[in-house]
Amino acid sequence: MDDATLYLEGARPVLRFERVLPRPPEAVWRSLTDREEPAGWFPSAIAAGGTEPWAAGAPLTFTFPGAEGPTPTGEVLEFDRPRLLAYTWDGEALRFELSPRPDGGTHLVFSYRATPGTAALNAAGWQVCLAKPTDGPARAPAWQPLFDGYVAAFEPLLGPQEGPPADVGQER
Repeated sequence: MDDATLYLEGARPVLRFERVLPRPPEAVWRSLTDREEPAGWFPSAIAAGGTEPWAAGAPLTFTFPGAEGPTPTGEVLEFDRPRLLAYTWDGEALRFELSPRPDGGTHLVFSYRATPGTAALNAAGWQVCLAKPTDGPARAPAWQPLFDGYVAAFEPLLGPQEGPPADVGQER
């Protein structure tokens, strides 16, 4: 399943993606928690701090290459290596659930709690990001057609959807 499934948690939309990854859970786990690895698929570098990095309650900072201005922060909510990682990112909640597959790969369930007006924007962005570990960056889908499809699907339920800021490219 490539597209996001949308459900509501109270008034908040939650986007849910499922992926089958060829690498084992421990390797996928490293790509989620190693400071250097997320750069290949995640939109920013992630640094865990505190006395126990990547423990529940640890602070996180997200650094975008070449970005100026404030650095987004977050906090680890749940940590169960190599099965479950949940954290906040600038007020939004991300959850990664990993299970081993008989073929040695990993079944990934990724959930993202969004705000109603940015669900289409974030669904398109996460679909592109999550394609990179399975299909490779060169085969990731184009962002704009995904966004347009999500706008059409989500607006009847969630209302108007915001597009990207004017200074952000369409290759999210």
